[in-house]
Amino acid sequence: MEIPYKIYLEESEMPKAWYNVRADMKNKPAPLLNPGTGKPMTLEELSGVFCRELAEQELNNTTPFIPIPDEIRNFYKMFRPSPLVRAYCLEKKLGTPAHIYYKFEGNNTSGSHKLNSAIAQAYYAKKQGLKGVTTETGAGQWGTALSMACSYFDLDCKVFMVKVSYEQKPFRREVMRTYGASVTPSPSMETEVGRRINAEFPGTTGSLGCAISEAVETAVSHEGYRYVLGSVLSQVLLHQSVIGLETKTALDKYGIKPDIIIGCAGGGSNLGGLIAPFVGEKLRGESDVRIIAVEPASCPSLTRGKYVYDFCDTGCVCPLAKMYTLGSSFIPSANHAGGLRYHGMSSIVSQLYDDGYLEATSVEQTKVFEAAEQFARVEGILPAPESSHAIRVAIDEALKCKETGEEKNIVFGLTGTGYFDLVAYQRFNDGEMTDRIPTDEEIAASLAKLPQVNG
Repeated sequence: MEIPYKIYLEESEMPKAWYNVRADMKNKPAPLLNPGTGKPMTLEELSGVFCRELAEQELNNTTPFIPIPDEIRNFYKMFRPSPLVRAYCLEKKLGTPAHIYYKFEGNNTSGSHKLNSAIAQAYYAKKQGLKGVTTETGAGQWGTALSMACSYFDLDCKVFMVKVSYEQKPFRREVMRTYGASVTPSPSMETEVGRRINAEFPGTTGSLGCAISEAVETAVSHEGYRYVLGSVLSQVLLHQSVIGLETKTALDKYGIKPDIIIGCAGGGSNLGGLIAPFVGEKLRGESDVRIIAVEPASCPSLTRGKYVYDFCDTGCVCPLAKMYTLGSSFIPSANHAGGLRYHGMSSIVSQLYDDGYLEATSVEQTKVFEAAEQFARVEGILPAPESSHAIRVAIDEALKCKETGEEKNIVFGLTGTGYFDLVAYQRFNDGEMTDRIPTDEEIAASLAKLPQVNG
């Protein structure tokens, strides 16, 4: 059977429910802990920070499928189902017998997969009767997606954008403002925690951990507001499962069994969403597919971090999560994959990795951009720096197949486009891009400040 370049599903084939991979996990992710009491966060406590229904989803470890409300599904139809593309041109260029597929999530104005969860979180905020939401954003895709979702539901949207990305990516900032959001570079002088971080780290370029602290402080100190997060949390991975569910449906249509699935890993939302139904099969003993998480060498939480309880944010105001972490005080170098500059990893991804259901690797920035350019020249899409981590490893795996002669099916997630990342491409093309890899001593110094928690 001939496989088309693009496999499109009908709207009727879109998922009607999100898949909750925790239901199939024998070892459930460890619970979020209240930093004050050290005890698991209750629904009431979480509901003070998050929308109540989202807090319920966060705590739900047992329901395998959670129905997608019609209003969210109807919004999804604007940009979903997204195509699964057979990278025939890349295969030919590499001279590999491998079959390469990518799930393209960049065909919406936010330029990424983030809208899948943004619209869900805005929907539940509106349903609860809130005035607005606060959030953080790194490269800006999440902030853009949330500003779009909030404008759809007439909600106020306050975004704290990591300072280095705020300066490197002014156009993404303007897209957010076009959709009605207010955007503040973080750490700012608007919040107590922002002022504290600026005093401790003068001239800092910021981090996602800093921006999260500011967004949470703003949400809890303003009535009618809640905090929403674009990655890391279990509720976000739940919403992103539409990526993997569509991918599986498209592959099943043509009887394709993936041998390797590859996703970039920052906080874990894209990776967790892409792999959800496939890792579910592994958990149930129905598959032995290889799953590879790819992270930047500059922020290597899975490959060089510790699996312990840590704060989700630099200001230490959020709950504690058990995850692979470099320490909440770790501020990575100002690399160009802004969406991957997070000190920790989703507790679901962390538990799956610790249990051996997926492997992880880290790659240097210059090698990532080499792969990005190679892909752009033959596949016609300028990829986001984050997604290009997955492209790098997909190319490497395809070249291994060239050596062995194996016709493996390789699937990776192309999370978004890189049209607002041209400063990064310029630095690469001008030969000015460098690789900044943290030393063991730097990571050890950050891990030395971990909170003391039993478990």
